[in-house]
Amino acid sequence: MTREECIDIYKRYSRKLFNVSLRIVGDSGEAEEIMQDTVLKFFQQEMAGQARHEGRGMAFIENERLVGAWMVRTCVRASIDAVRRRKRERLFFEEYEAAGKEEYPEAAEEGRKEYVAEEEVGKIKDAIRELPDSYRIILTLVLIEGLDYEEISGMTGTSEGTLRTQYSRARKMLAARLKEMKVIEYD
Repeated sequence: MTREECIDIYKRYSRKLFNVSLRIVGDSGEAEEIMQDTVLKFFQQEMAGQARHEGRGMAFIENERLVGAWMVRTCVRASIDAVRRRKRERLFFEEYEAAGKEEYPEAAEEGRKEYVAEEEVGKIKDAIRELPDSYRIILTLVLIEGLDYEEISGMTGTSEGTLRTQYSRARKMLAARLKEMKVIEYD
């Protein structure tokens, strides 16, 4: 793969991958890292494929639709893994903090940090962000990315029935939250 081909692929897919990841992880720095890791993983696989095929090269790139699907699927999986990792870390620190409160209550209270949302973020984005991880991810993949349940099932390993249920519950939870925030008015 030539340098120009690599640059072309990066330009073609980087923005989409960044946006997909950002909507899932909710952090631009982490989304940028996941996007770059996805592109690098693609280049590594393509280079390994060229070496195996002794110069025939571009085996994977020949079908651009496959490239895009592979990159989005890989990016979604990496983003979901990042959310899961963050959740495990948060649980660990909550347990650690709880243990610290028992031993040193005043020090634990001083070290507590509160999440402060940026003011310029809209109420709807805030409401989506506040949803549980599984609901936020399914809403993002269906509503924003336009993926169908079969594609999402293939990416996440979750059954289509479970995904439909999660999507329905996520929509109801989001609507209730928006009504509570007085963003929408309906009965």
